[in-house]
Amino acid sequence: MSDISDRSLADAGVKRIDWALQEMPVMRSLMERYADSRPLQDVRISGCLHITTETANLARALKVAGADVVLCASNPLSTQDDVAAALVEEYQIPVFAIRGESSDVYYQHIHAALDHLPMITMDDGADLVSELHKSRSELLQGMMGGTEETTTGVIRLRAMAKERALKLPVIAVNDAMTKHFFDNRYGTGQSALDGIIRATNILLAGKTFTVVGYGWCGRGIAMRARGHGAHVIVTEVDALRALEASMDGYQVMPLSEAAKQSDFIISATGDKHVIDREHMRVMKDGCVLANSGHFNVEINIPALQALSVSQSSPRENVVEYTLEDGRTLRLLAEGRLVNLAAAEGHPSAVMDMSFANQVLAAIHLVDNKGKLDNAVHGVAAEIDHEIAQLKLEAMDIQIDQLTDEQQRYLASWQEGT
Repeated sequence: MSDISDRSLADAGVKRIDWALQEMPVMRSLMERYADSRPLQDVRISGCLHITTETANLARALKVAGADVVLCASNPLSTQDDVAAALVEEYQIPVFAIRGESSDVYYQHIHAALDHLPMITMDDGADLVSELHKSRSELLQGMMGGTEETTTGVIRLRAMAKERALKLPVIAVNDAMTKHFFDNRYGTGQSALDGIIRATNILLAGKTFTVVGYGWCGRGIAMRARGHGAHVIVTEVDALRALEASMDGYQVMPLSEAAKQSDFIISATGDKHVIDREHMRVMKDGCVLANSGHFNVEINIPALQALSVSQSSPRENVVEYTLEDGRTLRLLAEGRLVNLAAAEGHPSAVMDMSFANQVLAAIHLVDNKGKLDNAVHGVAAEIDHEIAQLKLEAMDIQIDQLTDEQQRYLASWQEGT
């Protein structure tokens, strides 16, 4: 049982999934490792994830390891319909995801994934776990736990844990160093710019490009925008991050000032209405607005609609809002995460590490069933280092090793000046 757009797209999806796997050597090594031992044998896993070629290879790896996997989309615009078709037709993995699905259908699909009676959930944004707790709490009994892929989801889960509302252990895959150092910085940096360029085809060189938020995603976006020749401004609410952005060579100022001179503004905060009415009132004519956060709340779209007198769509994934004073503001991808809604998401090479964390985190939950508190847990350090080592080996990169003398020195306190 599945609900997808077009099963005839399966052949095209298989080709793209195999193409992505070529850039995912860590995932290939895990498939080889677990093909015989099958540590996830008969473990039911429901994943609420972006249905992309990389996610398809995660699902394949989980199935090779013995898991019984069902997937639904974690965003209405991030599904690649050919990938969904390939998963269903070629790999016999049920999928409930259609690109452009309505909000009602989106939540119907989440409930379809929960109907799988998961023992482990895999989330990208915590919608699956949230819905599980709000309306399907009877399924919590006997569950092993869950994993969370993204910053926004971890924030939500920590809020649940703080209120003692979280009723199962969840591993914050997002916080693994092999995830946020690489996926959030290099993956988002490249894919967000890819989405903006595909949607607009506007030259970035010489333009003023404002990044709202200087977390790991914001760092990557700023770095890549500067690489395209843009003049980059960073806005922040955190003094330490603002200081870091300044010392990294970016101009730092309030968004109310940046809005007056920006040709592009992109949000990467995980918070609500960070690009708001007050900023829209002073934005430069023709300013392009994009969001790289998980949910479409970072840009105050109702305020933008209220300020406008007309709307048009000159290009796919672009809506131009004309304001009363004649200025136009251009919103990309309905304010949804631009890298997946207007492009293909992160490159496979960085998702290789992120999804390796997912596989090993799921095995960790199985191995520690009943031993973990109902809280948000970090990825074990040994898992992080193992993934990094596997990635280095795949890249044919060797590193030095500490000598016995150096290890003894680092473990002692007696030897000084």
